[in-house]
Amino acid sequence: MLELTNYLPPELLMALKTWDTNVLFITIASFFAWIIWKIVYHRLEVLVSKTRFHWDDLTLQAVKTPISTLIWCWPATISLGFVLQNHITSKLDWLSTLKLLLIIAIFIWIVLRMINNVEEYVLSQKTRDETTVQAIAKVARLFFFVIAALSVMQAFGLSLSGLLTFGGVGGLVVGLAAKDLLSNFFGGMMIYFDRPFKVGDWIRSPDRQIEGTVERIGWRMTIIRTFDKRPLYVPNSVFSNIVVENPSRMLNRRIKENIGIRYNDAAKVAIIVEEIKSMLENHVDIDSNQTLIVNFNAFGPSSLDLLVYTFTKTVNWIRYHEVKQDVLLKIMAIIHSHDADIAFPTRTLVFDAPNPEETAQTAISLAQ
Repeated sequence: MLELTNYLPPELLMALKTWDTNVLFITIASFFAWIIWKIVYHRLEVLVSKTRFHWDDLTLQAVKTPISTLIWCWPATISLGFVLQNHITSKLDWLSTLKLLLIIAIFIWIVLRMINNVEEYVLSQKTRDETTVQAIAKVARLFFFVIAALSVMQAFGLSLSGLLTFGGVGGLVVGLAAKDLLSNFFGGMMIYFDRPFKVGDWIRSPDRQIEGTVERIGWRMTIIRTFDKRPLYVPNSVFSNIVVENPSRMLNRRIKENIGIRYNDAAKVAIIVEEIKSMLENHVDIDSNQTLIVNFNAFGPSSLDLLVYTFTKTVNWIRYHEVKQDVLLKIMAIIHSHDADIAFPTRTLVFDAPNPEETAQTAISLAQ
């Protein structure tokens, strides 16, 4: 072995003696570590696919890329230190800081990937409220971003106590300068926790010209898609000052109609009212547990007005109109079955019969 080394170049001999500080050997070791991680990952992937729980799948997916990155980047920082220490005589304290920053970045990366995976999985199950899930995920991301920022500041040697003291004074200045941004932020928090509406709800405001379907609830603004398919961007602070109606949460839809019968059919009004009421009580799409009114309501200018007031079981807008059409057609059939008819606006003019003597005198005066 000693005789073999005598034939090797001096540079190679030096590299073999300092193999632990050689970039080439560190890179090769990183490559083999990466191969081992790939094999271990595929083994774990097979194991977790056989379990009934999904959290292990989500966790494994979250750590896959960050661990691979760490396997390459951690030896890279060591190699960088070995390369530079031959050219820089000062102590490289910043290498330890760089390694600490790498650990913080990898940890936050894994946590954020885990939050994203859990959010997507929970939303795909459609067993939780979408707005609540998104709110919890955003708060979790914000929390870990703040933790990461504080950790990075501490890694650079900043005093957190001094930083928090400065933040108390600076926060007041920033709050006054960005009060609209903060009001929108807290308006978004109010929407998330009070939940007056959620993504997918149809909302409208009688105070503002706001009506449409909620597409997204952000920290600063809410996106509403109007019924003519235009996007409406509403700052969240607006919702703390207006009344918001949420028709998507109604339990029933109301049918309220005034139907006029001809005055000639006055004798048939009572029986028509009874049959209409009976029809509604037995209608499969009418909620008989809600208020149901069918009455002769008023003497109109040209009709006897009947009030029909009831509620459908469905809240779907299209289905509601189908039920309403069916009800109105059945009411019309009941009226016609009694040889009655629906009134339409009419006017009767009465002329007094002329006096013959006055007519003759008028004719003589016109002839003269």
